[in-house]
Amino acid sequence: MNTKRFMILAVLAAGLILSSTPVRAHHSTAEFDMTTLNAVKGTVTQFEWSNPHAYIHIEAKDDKGNVVEWTAELASLGMLARINWKRDTVKPGDEITIYGNPAKNGKTLMRLDKITFANGQELSARVG
Repeated sequence: MNTKRFMILAVLAAGLILSSTPVRAHHSTAEFDMTTLNAVKGTVTQFEWSNPHAYIHIEAKDDKGNVVEWTAELASLGMLARINWKRDTVKPGDEITIYGNPAKNGKTLMRLDKITFANGQELSARVG
């Protein structure tokens, strides 16, 4: 291949790379009702600090006083670390209120927006 052809191909390749739109690798929010924000108050039973998502599990009481297990899905660990979340941010036994978008299928699952601790401190789970 001669030098002129190589340069043309290199310029074309560079142009394609520079003009391409970056694709964000993330999971869809399709399973959540993004138009609704629910609040659930309860006691943390587990904080899963794992990829691809972290999860907070709480026990809450429903309208009839029955204990219901709720799960709040968070972002990846790297994204959470950027907004000051750590492995020990939430601990079993903590009394918190979770705010988030509920699952469309009626499961006790939500996409977490923020938490409020018993002392009133709020911590956002929004990463972008």
